[in-house]
Amino acid sequence: MFLVKMCILNGFTLAALLFIVASGLTLSFSLMRVVNLSHGAFYLAGGFVGLSVLNASGSWLLAIGVAGIAIAVLALVEERFFLRWARGNDLIETLVSLSIAIIIGDLVLVIWGGYPKTIKIPEMLSGAVEIPILVVYYPVYRLFMLAMALVLGGGLWLFLKKTNLGITIRAGVDNFNMVAALGFNVKRIFTMVFALSGFLAGAAGVVGGTLMMLVVGEDWRILTLTLIVIIIGGLGSLIGTAVGALITGLAYSFATAYIPEFSLFILFLPVAVILSIRPQGLFGKEAA
Repeated sequence: MFLVKMCILNGFTLAALLFIVASGLTLSFSLMRVVNLSHGAFYLAGGFVGLSVLNASGSWLLAIGVAGIAIAVLALVEERFFLRWARGNDLIETLVSLSIAIIIGDLVLVIWGGYPKTIKIPEMLSGAVEIPILVVYYPVYRLFMLAMALVLGGGLWLFLKKTNLGITIRAGVDNFNMVAALGFNVKRIFTMVFALSGFLAGAAGVVGGTLMMLVVGEDWRILTLTLIVIIIGGLGSLIGTAVGALITGLAYSFATAYIPEFSLFILFLPVAVILSIRPQGLFGKEAA
């Protein structure tokens, strides 16, 4: 029974991390229809940038902010100078983002080396507390990460539902051509959304690097899990991203605990089942 409780808690906290990472990719994927394969590299680079900032300043919050801004600038450069000219050509966009991901991975290896590193948990978030309902002790940082995902989800929901830019993004998901025809500066919106996506990936790198190790290769694992989340949840749906993260997190947690030799099979099984029933995902809409 204890193992079941821990699997549930670990599944929820892994889902929180996956949601934080996938929320950025959801924004760029939704409006721009670009499967940005460099998103995992953004996560990894953000984690190492945050690690360097933390070592220099001692501030974990500053590390998150600087890492987010640094990767936002990197994402802006990628969109402005590499992806914009290939707009509409899915193959070229995929190859460009894949090439950039490989380049970033190599640069990370050159600058920070190939040895695994972790970001120290802030003093105020260290230790464990008892969860009365489950009668178990659980790390404070993991609970903080869960709360952070909830706050981020609420903030993104308000952004998409209550701001002019958010409304435009949702309109672009439903009918891309209509948004352009109404006179909106689609190129500028693309750049803003892509930069925001990069910021979230960079910040997630610090959050995730505090929970797990930072090492070259982790970017591809995170990217795979993130794509699974979006495929399950559906294109352009923030709620779908949350549900997809929850399904993926719980499946991965239970599979690695009980049948680790079949963990990949269990991880991809929901993808196959859901797509066979709803090719657009649980909450996704058909692209206009």
